[in-house]
Amino acid sequence: MSDKLIIFDTTLRDGEQSPGASMTKDEKLRIARQLERLKVDVIEAGFAASSNGDFEAVQQIANHIKESTVCSLSRANDRDISRAAEALKGAARARIHTFIATSALHMEKKLRMTPDQVLEQAKLSVRFARNLVADVEFSPEDGYRSDVDFLCRVLEAVIDEGATTINVPDTVGYAVPELYGHFIKTLRERIPNADKAVWSVHCHNDLGMAVANSLAGVKIGGARQIECTINGLGERAGNCSLEEVVMAVKTRRDYYGLDVGIDARHIVAASRMVSQTTGFVVQPNKAVVGANAFAHASGIHQDGVLKARDTYEIMRAEDVGWSANKIVLGKLSGRNAFKQRLQELGVQLGSEVEVNTAFARFKELADRKSEIFDEDILALVNDESVTAEREQYGFVSLSQKSETGERPHASIVFTVEGREVQSQSDGNGPVDASLKAIEAEVKSGAEMVLYSVNAISGSTESQGEVTVRLQNSGRVVNGVGSDPDIVVASAKAYLSALNKLQSKADRVAAQG
Repeated sequence: MSDKLIIFDTTLRDGEQSPGASMTKDEKLRIARQLERLKVDVIEAGFAASSNGDFEAVQQIANHIKESTVCSLSRANDRDISRAAEALKGAARARIHTFIATSALHMEKKLRMTPDQVLEQAKLSVRFARNLVADVEFSPEDGYRSDVDFLCRVLEAVIDEGATTINVPDTVGYAVPELYGHFIKTLRERIPNADKAVWSVHCHNDLGMAVANSLAGVKIGGARQIECTINGLGERAGNCSLEEVVMAVKTRRDYYGLDVGIDARHIVAASRMVSQTTGFVVQPNKAVVGANAFAHASGIHQDGVLKARDTYEIMRAEDVGWSANKIVLGKLSGRNAFKQRLQELGVQLGSEVEVNTAFARFKELADRKSEIFDEDILALVNDESVTAEREQYGFVSLSQKSETGERPHASIVFTVEGREVQSQSDGNGPVDASLKAIEAEVKSGAEMVLYSVNAISGSTESQGEVTVRLQNSGRVVNGVGSDPDIVVASAKAYLSALNKLQSKADRVAAQG
C-alpha cells in the first residue's frame, strides 16, 4: 500500500449542507483557492446537478484550480453524472463522485429499490461516468450499516466497471473506531479486486468520533483517503475535521507511518476564512484552530513551556499558521501594501474594481480603528463579497439612543434596489430596535433562528462580527456583518441575510 494519505476536502459540498452555511459562487471560489494553497489533494466543489448556482460554482472552481483535483458529487443516474462532467470540463484534473444507498433501510424506505436493482444501477452509473472522466469515485451511502455480503458484491462490481476510489461512508455517525477500522479491513480482504482502487473513509460526527473513526479506517482498515472539512463543518454534528486528522498524522508519524502533502502553515487562514464566510464561529477550545489551542493558563504549564516548549506542546503554533497578533496595516498604508497583504492571506479579488472598493473600505475602517489585524481584513473582504454579487438591500447609516430607564430607539437609512429609505423603531435594546426598524420597512416575515456576536480580535477596540440566521418558507440563510460598532454590525448582518433570502438559487441536499 502507498504511504501517502490523500486528503479529500468536502467543505464546499458536505460542509455547505449545514443549515445557513450556503455560500455564493465567489465565496466558494475564494475558499477553493485557499484549499489549493493548503495543497489539498481533492476538492469536492459541489453537487453540480442540484441547482444552476451549484453547477456554476463547480464550473468556476474547475476553471481556476490547477494543482488540486476538482470533484463534483452526483447521484447514480445519467443526468447527474452528465451534469457533473459538463461542469468539470475545464478542470486540469477532474473526478466524478457518484453514490447510491446500499443499506437495507435506505433501499427499502428511501429508494424503494431491490438490492439487485441497486447493484445494477451502481454498475451502470460507474460505467457511464468512466466514459466521461478517468477518475471516478463510488460511495455506497450508509455503507457502514449495509449488509457486508451485499456491500462486497456492489463494490467488487463497481471496481470492475472502473471506479478508481471506493469510499465507505458512515453517513449517520453510528460507527465506533475499532469496529469501523475492522469493517474497512474486512471489505478489502474479501473483495478480490480491492487492490485496484484507493479506499476512502467519510465519517460524520454525531457521536463525536468522526476523526477517531477516520483514523481507525486508515490504521486498521488500510484506507488511504480521508474525506473531511475545514473546522469539521457539516450537516448535523458535522464531519471529520481536516485540521485534526492532518495534524494527528503529521504529529504521530511514528504511529501512522504516513505522509500528507498538506502545507499546514495555511490551516489557520483556511479556518478563519471558512468561519467568517459561513458565520459558523470556531469554539475557543477547538483542537488546532481554536483561540485557546496553544494558550496556557495554568501557572505550572506556563512555567514548563517557558523552560522547554515541548513540556506541554506537542506541535508548534506557527506550524499551523498561528502567529502573534500584530498590526499589519494602518491608515497610512498604500494600495499596493493592501493588495500584497490580501495575497498573503490567500484572498484573490476578481477585478481591479473589487480591489479598489475593498481598499476604500479598508481606509474607512483605518480612520475609525487604529489597529488593523488580519482578521479585520478577512472580515472586510468577506463582507464585501456578500454584497457585491446581488445587493437588494445595502446599509447606509444608523443612529440609536439607549439609556437606563428609557426604551431604546433606532433610526436607520438603507437602500432597497438602490433607493434610500429611512425607518425607525423602538426595541428591547439598541440591536432589537435597529433590526425591527429594518423589518418594519422590508416586511420579510422571516424568523430569526440565530443571533451570534464574535470579537474578531482580542481587544475592546476589536471589530464585532455578527451572524444572523433567518428562516423563511423552508429556506435557512446566514448573514454576516462586521463593524467596530456592534449595533451597526448587527444591521449589516441582518441586511446580508435578507439579500441571501432574495436569491432564487435552490440547494438540493445530497447525502454522502
